[in-house]
Amino acid sequence: MTTVDQAPPRPAALSHPAARLGIALVLSFLLGGLTSYAQGFLPDAFASFANSASGWTVLTAALVYWSRARTGPAAVLGAASFVLLVLGYMVASQVRGLVYDPLLFSVVGVVAGPFVGVAASWLRATGLRAAFGGALLAGIGVGEGVYGLTVVGDTTSPVYWTLIGVAGLALLAGLLVRRIRGALPVALAVGGTAVVAVAFHIAYTSLG
Repeated sequence: MTTVDQAPPRPAALSHPAARLGIALVLSFLLGGLTSYAQGFLPDAFASFANSASGWTVLTAALVYWSRARTGPAAVLGAASFVLLVLGYMVASQVRGLVYDPLLFSVVGVVAGPFVGVAASWLRATGLRAAFGGALLAGIGVGEGVYGLTVVGDTTSPVYWTLIGVAGLALLAGLLVRRIRGALPVALAVGGTAVVAVAFHIAYTSLG
């Protein structure tokens, strides 16, 4: 007689959707605080991660993706997660004796967070949904990579900006290989990435 090894069951708390959403929210606040401290201990090559829109976008997208939230809850979680990252950053900065006004990026989180959340959720889909989700997230990575190298390249290390740009392209390439098929979805993924990258660069430059 042979036996079949079975994977250990997930803890009940992690298998419940509401619990995963709650954990994602708590982690958002904690990780936001950590990004404030990270500015002091990250090497110069990666310090921009803790002081960039893409850093919080990556964390928001990762938490939403981990939560396995569907489209509607993912939109709400995306906004809440981004805002909690900002508030966590503010609290940690105050503990460090620094002053940070969270208003601007909280507004950015409320406006852009739902789109980031839905995009992260759609990375698990195929076809047009994967194309739209991938285009948004890849475009943000590419757009900020270009922004970092061209606008603040004289005062920051090019390493992080290069990595985030390459990560955006790698995400797009991975989706094209595994989840996006057909001329229209491929065109939307590639063209959408370019459009989002340009729009992000323009918007972020205008914010100063």
